[in-house]
Amino acid sequence: MPRLATAPRAPRPPRSRGRTATAYGATLALAAGLLAAPLASGASAAPAFNYAEALQKSMFFYQAQRSGDLPADFPVSWRGDSGLTDGADVGKDLTGGWYDAGDHVKFGLPMAFSATMLAWGAIESPGGYTKAGQLDELKDNLRFVNDYFVKAHTAPNELYVQVGDGEADHKWWGPAEVMTMARPSHKITASCPGSDVAAETAASLASASVLFKADDPTYAATLVSHAKQLYSFADTYRGAYSDCVTAASAYYKSWSGYQDELVWGAYWLYKATGDATYLTKAETEYDKLGTENQSTTRSYKWTVAWDNKQFGMYALLAMETGKQKYVDDANRWLDYWTVGVNGQKVPYSPGGQAVLDSWGALRYAANTSFVALVYSDWLTDATRKARYHDFGVRQINYALGDNPRSSSYVVGFGANPPTMPHHRTAHGSWLDSITTPAASRHVLYGALVGGPGSPNDAYTDSRQDYVANEVATDYNAGFTSALARLVDEYGGTALAGFPTAEQPDGDELFVEAMLNQPPGTTFTEVKAMIRNQSAFPARSLKNTKVRYWFTTDGFAASDVTLSSNYSECGAQSGKGVSAGGTLGYVELSCVGQNIYPGGQSQHRREIQFRVTGPTGWNAANDPSYANLNQTALAKSAAITMYDGGTLVWGKEPTGSTQDTTAPTVPGTPVASGITTTGAALTWAASTDAGSGVAGYEVYRVSGTTQTLVAAPAGTTTTLTGLTPATAYSYVVKAKDVAGNVSAASAAVTFTTLTAQEAVPPTTPGTPVTSAVTSSGATLTWTASTGNPAIAGYDVLRVQGSTTTLVAQTTGTTYTLTGLTPSTAYSYAVRARNLAGDLSSVSTAVTFTTTAAPADTVAPTVPGTPLASNIGPSGATLTWTASTDTGGSGLAGYEVLRVNGTTQTLVASPTTASTVLAGLTADTAYTYVVLAKDVAGNRSAVSNPVTFTTLPVTSTAKCKVAYTANSWNVGFTGSVKITNTGTTPLTWTLGFAFPSGQQVTQGWSATWSQTGTTVAATGLSWNATLQPGQSTDIGFNGSHPGTNTSPTSFTVNGEVCG
Repeated sequence: MPRLATAPRAPRPPRSRGRTATAYGATLALAAGLLAAPLASGASAAPAFNYAEALQKSMFFYQAQRSGDLPADFPVSWRGDSGLTDGADVGKDLTGGWYDAGDHVKFGLPMAFSATMLAWGAIESPGGYTKAGQLDELKDNLRFVNDYFVKAHTAPNELYVQVGDGEADHKWWGPAEVMTMARPSHKITASCPGSDVAAETAASLASASVLFKADDPTYAATLVSHAKQLYSFADTYRGAYSDCVTAASAYYKSWSGYQDELVWGAYWLYKATGDATYLTKAETEYDKLGTENQSTTRSYKWTVAWDNKQFGMYALLAMETGKQKYVDDANRWLDYWTVGVNGQKVPYSPGGQAVLDSWGALRYAANTSFVALVYSDWLTDATRKARYHDFGVRQINYALGDNPRSSSYVVGFGANPPTMPHHRTAHGSWLDSITTPAASRHVLYGALVGGPGSPNDAYTDSRQDYVANEVATDYNAGFTSALARLVDEYGGTALAGFPTAEQPDGDELFVEAMLNQPPGTTFTEVKAMIRNQSAFPARSLKNTKVRYWFTTDGFAASDVTLSSNYSECGAQSGKGVSAGGTLGYVELSCVGQNIYPGGQSQHRREIQFRVTGPTGWNAANDPSYANLNQTALAKSAAITMYDGGTLVWGKEPTGSTQDTTAPTVPGTPVASGITTTGAALTWAASTDAGSGVAGYEVYRVSGTTQTLVAAPAGTTTTLTGLTPATAYSYVVKAKDVAGNVSAASAAVTFTTLTAQEAVPPTTPGTPVTSAVTSSGATLTWTASTGNPAIAGYDVLRVQGSTTTLVAQTTGTTYTLTGLTPSTAYSYAVRARNLAGDLSSVSTAVTFTTTAAPADTVAPTVPGTPLASNIGPSGATLTWTASTDTGGSGLAGYEVLRVNGTTQTLVASPTTASTVLAGLTADTAYTYVVLAKDVAGNRSAVSNPVTFTTLPVTSTAKCKVAYTANSWNVGFTGSVKITNTGTTPLTWTLGFAFPSGQQVTQGWSATWSQTGTTVAATGLSWNATLQPGQSTDIGFNGSHPGTNTSPTSFTVNGEVCG
C-alpha cells in the first residue's frame, strides 16, 4: 500500500558493508534574512569543464558495470566475462545486466531506475549525446540492460528482480570474473508481488523504446510489449517487492512503497505508446502520492532517486499537462533545494554543495540538477527559470571540480580525481583484501563517487570509506543526463582514441621456485609456487600444468621420474617426456583445480616435488635449475606454466620440439536428462600419446556452422537455456596440452521437450509418521512423478494457513529433530522437478511428540566469576561453565548483582561470559552467577566476585559520536568511533539504552543486546583502527515512543570522550 501521509521518511538501510543513509539534518532552518540569499556561486557563465569528456567517461562507467558475456572488442580492456551461470539455479538465462555498485549483485530496482533516468536524459537532450559523439554508446548501454530485463521477464506475471546474495557477495573482495559464491535468483509473481520493481522495469523498457523507435521499430515494439505486461502485473497484483523478496530488504528496501512507480510507469508507457489512458492512469495515481508529515502538501524534502520517483513526476506532469497543481508541486520541491520553503531548505556546504543525505550526497544533488535543468527549459517564470538552471549547473560543476578542494569527484576526470573508488573489480586484489594492493589497478573512468557526506566540503580519497567513495549505477544516472543537457547548451569535445587498453602492471600468472635442499647425485628437489594475480582481466586457471625442464645426460628422458612430498594439487607422479635432442621435462598437473585471484590460498598452489634420474644426474646443466636458490622463492621463467595447451608463463628452452599430434576423436555424445530447456551430454574419452588430453570443446551444429558452447575438462557437460520443442545437434572435439585439436565426433541430435510433454510433478502422498519421540519423528511419503524427473522434495511445517520450509531432501523420507515435547505438529511435502517446477502441497499429517522424561536435576554450580577489562563504566565477567546431567541440557546463565541481601538480574547470557555496561565510575560491585537448564532447574549461585570500577580520567584514547533519526516507534542509530590515541585500537563498544530501546538490525559490526546493555564488536575490515582513523557503524532499532540517546559510551570497558 502507498506510504501514509503521516508516515515520516524512513532511512535507507545498508547497501555495501552496512550501508546506512541517515538524512543529514533533514532540513536547514533559515533566518528570514537568508531566504532571499543567492546560491553559493552563480552559474550563468559555465566554468571551463569539458562536459562532453565527462559524458563520454560516464558511458565507460556503465560499460564497466556489465555482467555476462562480453564481446572480444569490448572497450573496457580489464573486464571479462562474468556471471555466466546466472539463472542456472532456476533453469533460466539471467546473464547480462549491470552490477549494482562496487559489488556483484544485480538488484533490479536501482538498475531499472538508472536505465530509465538515462533514457529520460537522452529523450530530453539528444543533441547533447550527438554533439559528444556518444549516442551509439548510450543506445548500446540501454540495449544491453533492457535485453536483460526482457530475459528476466519470464512470464506475464513473473519477473526476476535480483541475482546474487548481498551478504555472501560483500564478504568477498575480488574481481567479478572469478567469483565463486552462490548467486541465487529471486523473482516476483502474482503470489509474491512487487508493484514497485515491476512498474519501474516497465518504465525502463518503455522509455528506451522511445529512443529505439525510429531506427529499430521491431526492437522498440518488443520493449513496449514487455512494458505493458509488466505494468499490468504491477497494477493488478499490488505489493512492495522487498516484503516478499527479503534478500533485497537489507540493501534496497522499498521504503516509499510502490505508488510512485505506478505513476512513473504509466507516464513512460504514455510517452512510448501515445495511449492517453496511460496519462489518465498516471494522473489518477498521482493523487495518492506521499505528503509531508501531518499535511496535505506533497512531499518536497527529498528528491528523485532509486526508491522514490514522485519528485520527478512533479516536473514531468507539469511539463506534459501544464496543470497548476503539478507546477506548484515542482516549484515547491525545487525551491526547497534552492531558496528554501517556509524557512527550511537543503543544507549547503560553504563551497556550495547541496547535501541532502550523508550517503551518496553528490548523487542526490545530480539527480535534482538534471530535473531542474530540464524543468527550467520549460518554465516561463523568468526568476525560477534562472534559479533552477543556475542551481543545476552549479551542482554539476561542484562535482566536476568547482569546489574548495579544486578537485573532481569523477574518477579519471579533471583535476585531482578520486583514485580509490570502493569497487572490487577496479581495485584488482588477488588476496580478498581491500588494502592490497595499495593502489587501484584500473581506472574506473566516469564513476561519480559519493563525495562529502556532510555540508563541510571535507573528503578523503579512501577505498575503505564506502560512504564517500561508493560508486553505483544510480549515482551516475541523473548525473549523466545532466551532462548531456550541459553539452547541448555549452558544448564540449569527447577525447579522441578513448579509451586506450590498459597494460598489465606486472606479471599476472607466474611460477616462483626455490631448492628444498642442494641437488643430490640422482635428484633435484624443488618447492614451486603457482600464482595467479591476473586482473587484465582477471581469470581462473582450471587446466594448469607446469613443466620442469632437464637435460638428458646420456640416459632416456623416460628414465626420469616425478614424485611429490607436498602438493596442493594432489599427488604428483609420472615419467619424463622427451622434448627432442637432449631435452626433457616432467609435468606437474593442477588440472581440475580452480586457481583464481580471490584470496590468500585461492590465488596460489604450492607443490614440493622431486625429479629423480639415474646415476650421472647433473642438475647444474638443467634449464629449469638456473637461478634457483635455497633462501627464498623467486620467479623462475625457466619453469614454464600452461593453461590447457597455451604457454602463460616462462620461456621454453631452445631445442625443444612440440607435440603436433592431435588426440583421438571423442566418442559420439549421448544425450540424457532432456527437458524443455536443457540436456546433459556424455561421451567416450579421447587419448593422446604426446602432451596429454587437456579437455574438450562442445559445438552446436547448425547447417555448416559450428558454435562453441562449452569447454569442459571431463567427458560430460550440461546444456542450459535451450528452446522447448526444438531440435539440436552437437559434436565434441578433444584438445591436448600442446593445443592440438582432434576432428569432430559424430553428431548427436535430440529434441527438447514441448510444453505439452512437460508434465508438472504430481502431488506426493500424505506423509506417514514413525519413530515419534519427545524431540523428533520420521516422515515417509509416496513419491511423485513428472517430466522432467523429480529432483527432490520440500518438507513444510503447517501452522494454520502458513507453511514454512524446514528441509529439502532428494528421497521420500525425512527425520525431524529439535521438536518440543508434548507438542502437536503438522507437516506436508511438495515435489520439485529438474526444471524447478513445484507440485501442489500434499495433505498434512498431524502428530504429537511424546512427553519428555522429567528432568529434576539442576546444573552444576558455575565457577566463581572473574572480572576483567574493568573500566569506569563497565567490565567483563567470565566463569567456568556448568554441566547438566538431567537430560534437558544447559540453557544458559543468570548474572545477578548483589546489594546487601538483594540480588538483581542484570544479564541472561547463553555462554559463560557477559559484558557489563552502564556502571558508575569508582564504585564497588558484587556479582554472582547461577546456571539453568532447559527444564527450568536452577543451580545454586556461584561464589561472588567483587570489583571496583575505575575512576573517570581524562586519558581517553577514543571518541564516540552518536546520532539517532527517529520515526513513530523506530529509529536508526549512527555511531562514529575514532581512535584519538597514538597506537592501533582494536575496539569493542559498549553502552546502555535509557528508554527501553531495542536493536533490531545492525551493520558494520557484530551487535548484541542483553537487557538495556548493548555491545558492538568490529568486523575483519574495521576491527582495528589506526591512530586518527574512524569507522562508522549503525543499527535500526525500536523504541516505546521515547528515544532518549545514551549518554555514556565505553570502548574496551573504558569511557570514551
